[in-house]
Amino acid sequence: MKEYIELKSVKREDIPRIINWLNNDEVIDNWFGRYTYGTPAHLGYEPEKMINANEDQWNEVFHDPHHEPHRSIFSIYFENTHLGEAQLSIDESLGDAQISILIGDPINWHKGYGTQAAIALLEHIFIHLNLHRAWVDIPEYNVKAYKMFELLGFIHEGTLRKSRPHKGSRHNSFIMGIILDEYNEKFSTNDIKSHVLEWDNPL
Repeated sequence: MKEYIELKSVKREDIPRIINWLNNDEVIDNWFGRYTYGTPAHLGYEPEKMINANEDQWNEVFHDPHHEPHRSIFSIYFENTHLGEAQLSIDESLGDAQISILIGDPINWHKGYGTQAAIALLEHIFIHLNLHRAWVDIPEYNVKAYKMFELLGFIHEGTLRKSRPHKGSRHNSFIMGIILDEYNEKFSTNDIKSHVLEWDNPL
């Protein structure tokens, strides 16, 4: 049995599942949260609008290398099952990329899929794209995500005060980062089993 996930280009049949996941409050809280006016946040595109998008509209979202910062969006698959979405917001001028990962169905949480996706993205950032730094923005209430990235070698770099609306209150979020030298010390090629398989080159 295959033990590792794969990150692929988003397919049209993935979008209804993303919309369904975003109907779950628990999922929303562990993805981008809600905007201040209460609507579930989904950065990069609005899933509902992609259901009937024409080819040009689709390519503008998922295959346009000219956006600045460039956003690479992947579907997370395990044994041909769509598990979630991963995104990179890439700032070429700074040589860094922000990581966002969602495992959509809560029954698949805490099984290592998010960790595998993060490792695949780190390989993509540092080896395929030749960037210098990867970082994440973790709300303080998502303790498990903080612990996961800490175990992967990310360092707490700072705190954004009251940056996240959540259940009627505002909460801090934590910026965590890892640079190329730290990645090389932490991982060898033998450590990388999950991979980004399909991508556009934004550089």
